Amino acid sequence: MNRTKKTKKKRGGVFAALAAVLVIFAVGVASGKAFERLSELPDYGLTVSAEKSAEAVVAEIPEDRFLMLVNSKNKIPENYEPELTELSNGQRVDSGIYPELQRMFDDMRAEGIYPVVGEGYRTRSEQQRMLDDKIRAFEKEGYSEKRARAMAEEWVAVPGTSEHELGLAVDINADKDNSSNEDVYEWLYENACRYGFILRYPIGKTLVTGIDYEPWHYRYVGTDYAEEIAESGLCLEEWLEKNPVQ
Repeated sequence: MNRTKKTKKKRGGVFAALAAVLVIFAVGVASGKAFERLSELPDYGLTVSAEKSAEAVVAEIPEDRFLMLVNSKNKIPENYEPELTELSNGQRVDSGIYPELQRMFDDMRAEGIYPVVGEGYRTRSEQQRMLDDKIRAFEKEGYSEKRARAMAEEWVAVPGTSEHELGLAVDINADKDNSSNEDVYEWLYENACRYGFILRYPIGKTLVTGIDYEPWHYRYVGTDYAEEIAESGLCLEEWLEKNPVQ
């Protein structure tokens, strides 16, 4: 389960950099009223710039569906319906990722770290409701319908472009009675790739993914590829560009 010393040093440096970024961000929030609303909004994934679903192309489903690319430019085919497995807390995931997800959680608990899946699969209608709720919230603040929609789409993925609709993405947080989020995120960063999961939205890749750093959002790509992708330092978009799949 231990990584090499070189890898640990490299990843430790990333966490040191993250800590510095969080401190700077916290100072900015404390000192500027312009950031006050930011801390109050639910975390659905802050996008750099909203892409209209009409501008997206239908994503191709590769032979290995675990490598399917979905983002603001690649939307899920209308007829895509994953086979789902329900977790003990009622969340659902693609049945194909369940064995490795369960194995990963069992190993975490054996080390005294207790994770939970806060968000798994979402239907398109659930994603639409999230977007509609966010639009209404901005309208209540006095924004026009057009402006409210544009702002909402910076926080909530347009239906059909969220990885959660694949069932291959999970938001993993801590059981707060037994662990901290920081412990969970650090363990996942060091080990998740061994179980087929990658950190989907890493630090420094926002301009590529369109999503800010999310230490809780992990995407299953399979045990054949996850370690290679994690060690490459590339996000999924970059890795797939260099390694096209059929």
